[in-house]
Amino acid sequence: MSEHKAENEADTNTVIDRKEDIFQMEPLRISEGSPHYSRITDLALDLMQCSTALKSALPEGVVTALADLVRAMNCYYSNLIEGHDTHPVDIERAMHNDYSDDPKKRDLQKEARAHIEVQAWIDAGGMSGFDKLSKASLEIHKRFCELVPEDLLWVENPTTGERVKVIPGALRHRDVQVGRHLAISPGALPRFLDRFDDAYGKMGKTGTIIASAAAHHRLLWLHPFLDGNGRVARLLSYGMLHDVLDTGGIWSVARGLARKETEYKRHLAACDSDRHGDRDGRGNLSESALINFTTFFLELCIDQVKFMQNLVRPDALRERILSWAKREPDLPPHAAQVLEAVLYRGVLPRGDVEDLLQKTDRTARRVTSALIEKGVLVSETPKAPLKLAFPAALAHEWMPGLFPEKQD
Repeated sequence: MSEHKAENEADTNTVIDRKEDIFQMEPLRISEGSPHYSRITDLALDLMQCSTALKSALPEGVVTALADLVRAMNCYYSNLIEGHDTHPVDIERAMHNDYSDDPKKRDLQKEARAHIEVQAWIDAGGMSGFDKLSKASLEIHKRFCELVPEDLLWVENPTTGERVKVIPGALRHRDVQVGRHLAISPGALPRFLDRFDDAYGKMGKTGTIIASAAAHHRLLWLHPFLDGNGRVARLLSYGMLHDVLDTGGIWSVARGLARKETEYKRHLAACDSDRHGDRDGRGNLSESALINFTTFFLELCIDQVKFMQNLVRPDALRERILSWAKREPDLPPHAAQVLEAVLYRGVLPRGDVEDLLQKTDRTARRVTSALIEKGVLVSETPKAPLKLAFPAALAHEWMPGLFPEKQD
């Protein structure tokens, strides 16, 4: 008996199983014999190279700070695809327990915080503890839904008006249809997920990078959860790439997918289609559509890495941050000098500030306190080293184009 069947035996005994053949989901991976495989492999290698270059160009302290901002960005764009617009400034406020008085906005802030905390778990290596992708998907769904407000855990049948509660980490118990795609019966999910795990397990670096796109679609094709499948699929792809590329969490494909949402959804719908004749692979679904989506997905990843590379070029980033510090009326003199040192070193021991500025300890403490108050420096304790932070409210100046400026 499979792990999925053992864990969900009570459910599969009571839900519909139309006995679909797992061949319906094939192909799960692009054939190495495909004439397009070489081009896709080149894209995977390009992504590996530019992602490594991006992270290695930055001090570790800057990588950590940037990852915090990218979580808010990733959350914003992933939720935007689902029609939930919660700006990163409001997401950052939620992380400090500063919620809107408007119940709907407050719920969306809490939903965004749930997304952030799941991604932080992934960034800390959470997915590496799972030997099967389906298990990681269930855990992502569970962690996300457990933190989502009660009001957002209900879905309504558009035909009958029936409201059904989403259970965190539980496979769906009923049929669902997304657009023209009628997902497999709920009772069939355990054996299809077993096949999903077989296909995407034990791959090398290049294979995992390529498969991150295929697994993204095939999980959506399965639609294992009553709700939340889109966010789980995007977080799963993010986690696969995070682990295999050691990205540091400083870039995400979600921004690219949201900016090309129509094309993204068109590719997903095309991947649902049946094979187009004998030259379209050997599976039930269209291999050419999967190839097109994989190409689109990997090109978007490369585009997003290059976008971040341009933003964090040391000279340009330094100029933007120091220019802001010199214009900011609430900062004391020499604040820019401290920021420059943190940018260069990644972390700055508090005791070094006095020597750096050649000023009294009192002046050094006044400068660091002002920068901490502005949220651009952080410190775990009053005596711990100073580290850079990227506040969402300053992103339009420090990281222009990362996401739209908040309009009051």
